[in-house]
Amino acid sequence: MPTSLPVSGNNFRVEIDDEGIAHVVFQPAGGTPVTDARGHGDLAAIWPQLAAHPQVKVILIRSEGRAFCAGGDLQMVEDMLDSDAARMRVMREGRDIVQGMIDCDKPIVSAINGAAVGAGLAAALLADISIAASNARLIDGHTKLGVAAGDHAAVIWPLLCGMAKTKYYLLLCETITGEEAERIGLVSRVVAPELLQEEALSIARRLAAGSAHALAGTKRALNHWLRAAWPAFEASLLSEMANFSQPDAREGLAAVKEKRAPNFGGGQ
Repeated sequence: MPTSLPVSGNNFRVEIDDEGIAHVVFQPAGGTPVTDARGHGDLAAIWPQLAAHPQVKVILIRSEGRAFCAGGDLQMVEDMLDSDAARMRVMREGRDIVQGMIDCDKPIVSAINGAAVGAGLAAALLADISIAASNARLIDGHTKLGVAAGDHAAVIWPLLCGMAKTKYYLLLCETITGEEAERIGLVSRVVAPELLQEEALSIARRLAAGSAHALAGTKRALNHWLRAAWPAFEASLLSEMANFSQPDAREGLAAVKEKRAPNFGGGQ
């Protein structure tokens, strides 16, 4: 019988199936999944639980929505603009998401459909094997919001697709399709949208049938490349949180709400 792990919010659920695959499922079904303040905290806390769970062999992150996960909701962004305590909480949680996924010795697979933004994009790309639908849209929206790209990109994008592509997409906030993401090395594979869930589950099953010790040792060794980049990640995260106290972030949020281009002051 499948086992569920409790989470405090309703942004996603966690179910462990009979094959030892822990399904981290963004929801609601058919809607646009986001992370609110509670969901962001849940996403930060779940990785050590899954890493220690005796039934879990592999983790599959997927979505039942028309998007993978569209990132933090506007209320969470407003809270960060108004409250230093909220910024510090989100900073700690952002660090815990990245560190939790890197330190989890169990393989993580992501199935990326629709838009993946913010914490959703972090979860998608920090997975050990990322499968994207050809029409998926990967968007690191930080600089468009007026804040530094701080939640995961500095630790992994340069390793995945090189510094030139990293700077191009992060500085310009360009949307990356699933096909382009595979071409530049940002994701492991791209498949037709109708094959996405089947392909990701097939890969998760292959990993679940493998040697847990061999997979863990390989992942742990490879992830030292990410640990070596940790100072860059910390610097990006601190810059992001500092930017939330500056006027550009308020203008960025106003532009999102009003569906227009932001008019930043241009100062440093």
